[in-house]
Amino acid sequence: YAYVTDAKEGLILVDVNTMADGEPRNNFLKRAVTWNPGGVLNGARHITVGGYYLYITTAKGLAIVSVDTPKNPVLIAEVPLKDARSTTLQFRYLFVTDADGLKTIDVTDPKAPRLVQDNTIRMKNAQRVFVARTYAYVAAGKEGVVIVDVEKPEKPFIDQVFHDDLHDVYDVKVASTNASTFAYVA
Repeated sequence: YAYVTDAKEGLILVDVNTMADGEPRNNFLKRAVTWNPGGVLNGARHITVGGYYLYITTAKGLAIVSVDTPKNPVLIAEVPLKDARSTTLQFRYLFVTDADGLKTIDVTDPKAPRLVQDNTIRMKNAQRVFVARTYAYVAAGKEGVVIVDVEKPEKPFIDQVFHDDLHDVYDVKVASTNASTFAYVA
């Protein structure tokens, strides 16, 4: 399944098995499940998949949904956050951006997530976050790209800020191109 978030419909599962049969004439995607019981996923805007857990930012914060049985999603936990925007998962830590900046959530037990206290990296407009090895790269609007050292996830700190005439940064990814590593900024 492909997992899709929608601000009104919540979680949508799309069956992508039709793409695997080698027959291009039947490649029509179909919605398998639409799930948003009681509006728990209202305002959904971003999703990170970790195993059979989905970490979804919503209007209320973070919702953790189990898709161990894909056609029967189960809400297993919520973490209240102010204007949650983006998440990325590395090992047992989920890094999340919200109206305050960058925060760390210990998801060792996804049924009992723990927002790490007193470790918010404050930013005026933290948008997407991408973690590569020991650094979190945060698209921070007018501030450019804020590079945060997350080697010790419960004690992150700003390593540097890359501005270089960037005025409205909303997304960042780190990838290798021709054996060199680059950050791609939108």
